[in-house]
Amino acid sequence: MLQANIPFVRALRLRRARVPSFDHYPFSLPAVRGLHELGLLEGGVTFFAGENGTGKSTLLEAIAVQLGFNPEGGAVDLRFSTVEQSHSGLSDYVELVPGRGRAADGFFVRTEGLFNLATEIDRQDEEMEAIAREAKKWSGVVMKGYRPMNVRYGGGRSLHAQSHGEAMLALLNNRLHGGGVYLMDEPETALSPLRQMALLSVMHRLVRGGSQLVIATHSPILLAYPGARIYRFGEEGIDEVDYEETEAYRVTRDFLEHRERSLRTLFSDDGADDED
Repeated sequence: MLQANIPFVRALRLRRARVPSFDHYPFSLPAVRGLHELGLLEGGVTFFAGENGTGKSTLLEAIAVQLGFNPEGGAVDLRFSTVEQSHSGLSDYVELVPGRGRAADGFFVRTEGLFNLATEIDRQDEEMEAIAREAKKWSGVVMKGYRPMNVRYGGGRSLHAQSHGEAMLALLNNRLHGGGVYLMDEPETALSPLRQMALLSVMHRLVRGGSQLVIATHSPILLAYPGARIYRFGEEGIDEVDYEETEAYRVTRDFLEHRERSLRTLFSDDGADDED
């Protein structure tokens, strides 16, 4: 659970006066260099969309760290580290503007860290099982009341025993209870188009339960969620756009509507057009 003093988030601000130099990463990213304040939907979905390397995940990670979440994915009460320095440090220069209410729950879903998250869950379960065995061995006491994390996170199965997509949906369905702040970094990476539509249903359940979602994504399926605020990250910085203006939508639509032409362009020999 989130600590009681962590609020829903109305906006995030860059403490520009504290930035040592906008010539170095992560401050040199156009999305960060031009950032002053970015408003977030408190009850609903805010998307970060745009090409690779534009700063979507970097800014999302900064929000996660500010909220007290594990930067590699997790929550306030689920922390682990697989590398010495796993985040950019941008969180030290960002402040969150509190919203109206307090969050009852929260989690940072990071697709690239799902394997490490599953490993940590298995480790903690094994540790608790060992403690329970020792307690019963030496005192005859049977530990009660502890629900294994694989039940709470994986629906009763180790996330490692499920496919990448199954594990992702199991985590989303079992761990995200509603009424909280949920950050997701490219969750579609593990999911087929059909499973992405299933994720839309999960998102809608959470929104109806009063949750705030901030999601970095390339998926035109997820971006279609109605009423969402979409921020486009690009070489000119960050701007708010409609769904039909996102690159994910336009490129996907163009490819599907003009598949043969797109393939000819992609597969053409650079010198072929010069031949008579």
